[in-house]
Amino acid sequence: MATLPPEISCAELQSLRESGSDHLLVDCREADEHALVALPGATLLPMSQLVERVSEIEGHKQSHLVVYCHLGVRSQRVSQFLREQGFTKVQSLAGGIDGWAEAIDPQMVRY
Repeated sequence: MATLPPEISCAELQSLRESGSDHLLVDCREADEHALVALPGATLLPMSQLVERVSEIEGHKQSHLVVYCHLGVRSQRVSQFLREQGFTKVQSLAGGIDGWAEAIDPQMVRY
């Protein structure tokens, strides 16, 4: 099985979502950030609670996971942690939700 690149671009994620391909979108920002703006269908799993709550996504170890944050830094760290926990298909959204707002959905709230 080919290894996925560590990051996925906003355009690639948009294609993935439009194709209906099975994937789990994980928002690793904090709850107040998620309340401000979020991608539809995202599971909120803040980086600050990841160690305690990783079991909530345990059933998705073989699933394609796309992790995002504000700018793409936290999601890289979370993606690496998840790979270390045995999640095999994890990618970080390059540019985070801010990049998504810039490239895909300019109507989206930016902060």
